[in-house]
Amino acid sequence: MIRCNTYLRAVLAAALLFIATLVNAQGQALSDYRLGSGDLLSIQVYGEEDLSMEIRLSDAGTIAYPFLGELKILNMTIGKLSKTITDGLADGYLLNPNVSITVVEYRQFFINGEVKEPGGYPYQPGLTLQKAVALAGGFTERASKSKLYLAHEGEVGDPRIVKLNTQIQPGDVITIDQSFF
Repeated sequence: MIRCNTYLRAVLAAALLFIATLVNAQGQALSDYRLGSGDLLSIQVYGEEDLSMEIRLSDAGTIAYPFLGELKILNMTIGKLSKTITDGLADGYLLNPNVSITVVEYRQFFINGEVKEPGGYPYQPGLTLQKAVALAGGFTERASKSKLYLAHEGEVGDPRIVKLNTQIQPGDVITIDQSFF
């Protein structure tokens, strides 16, 4: 009985460590997320309704924000944007502003080639290439399962070959090639 309890405790501790590692990795990826054109943001300033808004990042990578004017936020993280707005509002406008920013809607990813419904689709956190193909109606009969190409937004050069379990990011372009047999 004592041996069984010790074994169960060890298995439980290992499982908890594994889960904590996954949660930390997911949180790290989200905190490193870079804003891009098309992202819809919710900016909340506690106690200041006029400064709270939902706003979509323009093609130029900017937003117009009260008192601060046009802010170039392309490729900023949420944390950096929050600090920029907080510092700007604290500089003569508000005492101790409390700013909270969330991504309400991520920019689309795009899938083309040998899928049944190519096009742009809303990004969802945790999206893999396999899930993206499912959103696009699945593979066509002529689709190659090994010639799957991915180009991250802003990357220069040829797309790279990836596997079905590859994580997709907002703005990515996926191309499914034909199979020749």
